[in-house]
Amino acid sequence: MTGTTLISADNTWALMAITCGWVAFSIYAEQTWAWASKLSGAIIALIGALLLTNLNIIPTNAPWFDDIIWGYVVPLAIPLLLLQCDIRKIWKESGKLLIIFLIGSIGTTCSAVLAFGLLKNYVPDAAGVAAMMTGSYIGGGVNFATLAGSFEIPGETVAATTVADNLLMACYFFVLIAIPSIGLFRKAFKHPHLDEVESVGVDEAAKTQAAAYWERKPISLRDIAVDFAISAIIVWVSFSIAKILGNVIPKSNEGLIVLNAILSNKYLIMTTVAMAVATFGSKHVAKTAGAQEIGTYLIYLFLFVIGVPASIKQILINAPMLFVFCLIMVVGNMLFCFIFGKLFKFNLEDIILASNANIGGPTTAAAMAISKGWVKLVGPIMLVGTLGYVIGTYFGTIIGQLLGA
Repeated sequence: MTGTTLISADNTWALMAITCGWVAFSIYAEQTWAWASKLSGAIIALIGALLLTNLNIIPTNAPWFDDIIWGYVVPLAIPLLLLQCDIRKIWKESGKLLIIFLIGSIGTTCSAVLAFGLLKNYVPDAAGVAAMMTGSYIGGGVNFATLAGSFEIPGETVAATTVADNLLMACYFFVLIAIPSIGLFRKAFKHPHLDEVESVGVDEAAKTQAAAYWERKPISLRDIAVDFAISAIIVWVSFSIAKILGNVIPKSNEGLIVLNAILSNKYLIMTTVAMAVATFGSKHVAKTAGAQEIGTYLIYLFLFVIGVPASIKQILINAPMLFVFCLIMVVGNMLFCFIFGKLFKFNLEDIILASNANIGGPTTAAAMAISKGWVKLVGPIMLVGTLGYVIGTYFGTIIGQLLGA
């Protein structure tokens, strides 16, 4: 795919220009036109990436996307946004998120069994795929990789499943972002965080709700310098701690392997360190402006990259039934989250983010919360989402053993 695109994978400046240019347009559109505000800048960014990829203009993989955005931009963005998350203020917010997250995990597991029953004659290594995707759709990539190795799933199956998952994630993210704008869901569920954002109001100067929320604020050169310094230091310290723990904790049995994977997870450590800084240094952090704006912009670059690997052509050629297999699991997770969320009278925002944390992981869930302005939920969903790394491998192993992988 990368060899037949208009922009080659090694043309980093061109890909950077396209990414930054489209993200700028997405934010401008959301804050200028009513239709774009309803659609949201996040969806516009995602659609742009999907179109550019599937029109063979940009590659599905490139150092700019895989190494720079994932490797540097995302880690810098997360601490900037978590600096507002004083754990003493948000502790009460995470209870419902945890419950609906666990319900979603059960939904993922049940749907894996259903998908296996329906498609075991059409999908190679179906039991192994069910195990891998159960771990992935409760935890994340670390669980996916662990289970792929544990059940010795062939490399071609792992690769094809990854391709199917990439396209499905883009479509799924698109749907979740759109749900808060759909009247049916707004009538069926409480949505206090959405109401809080909308309560800002729209005036003549701010043409849309997004423009009102992101109104111009004073920010100094010192603010920018301090924001980046704090974020970079948090990332450096966190990654160093994660590396040390990964080397120190042995892998002599299954329990220690899981413990090693959890405590050496750099995003889990980074979330913990950032929230500790926000909590114990709240007086100093509050004096610095711009962290939310800078972090949100960096997350928009990440939102664009989410849509990049979604090659419809590769799915049609290599993995159509694997796409259906994963789709059944995703739909099952959403049904469990929304049905039980309605029964237990959970907020719409909690349901959406919990499902996202299951299927997409804590990073994409945090990105969604940020794109919607639900800042109070960023810290809690990061914490709840990282729980998936703890339980994902266990759930996946049970499913694999049950189905005979």
